[in-house]
Amino acid sequence: MKLYLTPHACSLAVDIVARELGIPLALEWVDVRAKRLRDGSDYYKVNPKGQVPTLELDDGQRLTEGPVIVQYLADRKLGSPLLAPAGTLERYRILEWMNFIGSELHKGFTPLFRPTTPPEYRTIARQNLQMRLQWVNDQLAGREFLTGPTFTVADAYCYTIVMWTKLHDIDMAPWPHLRAHLARVASRPSVKAAEQAEQEAKAAA
Repeated sequence: MKLYLTPHACSLAVDIVARELGIPLALEWVDVRAKRLRDGSDYYKVNPKGQVPTLELDDGQRLTEGPVIVQYLADRKLGSPLLAPAGTLERYRILEWMNFIGSELHKGFTPLFRPTTPPEYRTIARQNLQMRLQWVNDQLAGREFLTGPTFTVADAYCYTIVMWTKLHDIDMAPWPHLRAHLARVASRPSVKAAEQAEQEAKAAA
């Protein structure tokens, strides 16, 4: 299978999950702004949305949307602790977090990435994010990971998105539980390897 991704994007979560599961993926780096692949070809022909990640399956079919892709990968490894079995409340707790991260955190950062966002709305967007990050911090009090003692796909997604605070100079000092969570996730071999791949891709660009 092949993963289309770009550095500092939500596609990092997919790479982390694949490495956790021991599922090898060929990495195809995308210039998302130009909508081009490294060979100069049009990325819109791969994903008409023009976004990453895209997972190309062995039969040529493609899946988009990171939260869906990580579920697909986890379900290929039945019994993996990354995603509880279908029908269990534990699975829906994980998916509950995935939905929150996607709708409240991931999209919450969008105005900060857009150069056309007016300064006054940037302030509002940052304030909204700070409230959401405070809430996540509070949930992590007494927990190693989002749903308890076990690392799941939700932790990979949360780490990927919350690390965007570095890109936008958001001070993490007020949220010690969240900072500790990020440190625990960052120490995992899968995360170190995925982030190293990003660094190598940036250096080769």
